[in-house]
Amino acid sequence: MIKIPILHISQFKESTSLSEVYVNTVTDHIQLDNPLIAKPHSHNFYLCVMFTQGSGVHEIDFNSYEIKPGTVFFLRPGQTHFWKFDTSPKGYIFFHSQEFYEIQFLEHRIHSFPFFYTYQNPPVLRINSKVMGRLNQMFEEAYTEYNQTAVMRELKLTSIITGIYIEFTRLYSSSEPLENFHSSHYSKILANLDRLIDTHFYREKLPKFYAGELNITAKHLNRVVKSTINKTTGQLISDRIVLESKRLIVHKNVNMAEIADSLGFSDYAYFSRFFKSKTGITPMEFRKNYM
Repeated sequence: MIKIPILHISQFKESTSLSEVYVNTVTDHIQLDNPLIAKPHSHNFYLCVMFTQGSGVHEIDFNSYEIKPGTVFFLRPGQTHFWKFDTSPKGYIFFHSQEFYEIQFLEHRIHSFPFFYTYQNPPVLRINSKVMGRLNQMFEEAYTEYNQTAVMRELKLTSIITGIYIEFTRLYSSSEPLENFHSSHYSKILANLDRLIDTHFYREKLPKFYAGELNITAKHLNRVVKSTINKTTGQLISDRIVLESKRLIVHKNVNMAEIADSLGFSDYAYFSRFFKSKTGITPMEFRKNYM
């Protein structure tokens, strides 16, 4: 199975005795780790970055977002991204493993936050200068805590990060009732479906399999997906296959037959027809256009 290279937290500068969390200024992060992040890549951790200055473009899973002061991005493990700056950026960035966060809060899960809840929720948030000033202080506190060796540092860092996530959740959810993100029974099914598809889409491409894993009928699962995001279960599965196809086509120097086989297609011709039916172009055309 072909996989896109994934960056691990251990590849970045570690603070003393902390290997599952990383906090830095955007300026230092880019200067220090530019060889790692200069090209499209994915992570095995959760990432949050807030830009206070600068301009450019941040591409996340082939969707482009404008970088400007007051822009916040959230990335889940596995998402492919890179950024291109027109003017020098400033701000703060942190990332952490799921284990680092959840071991401190056994009753709270990282997926409770709407920006990490499902791939269907946007990975970007725009905030005004007043809010940015308040959040900037919280990021500065996290950065200071990360760079010292005080007692209970991990717990304090997790608490600060949680506070930042809560503030962003309130802002993120301001245009839609919070229960639509994580109180709705349908939304919980959608989030679980999201994670199941992410795990099994290479080999399991039929809605029936996922319905069985969720202990509901395929008809009910389709009703859930349709009512929450106006898609079918089959469309969600296809969307995930297409996304992975694009990642492999663009970011891996392998031939199309290998990609087709990795994604569970019997041959390249079948894969090419599937890809064109969903995107309007062939895999080879996509590679040529993107590169």
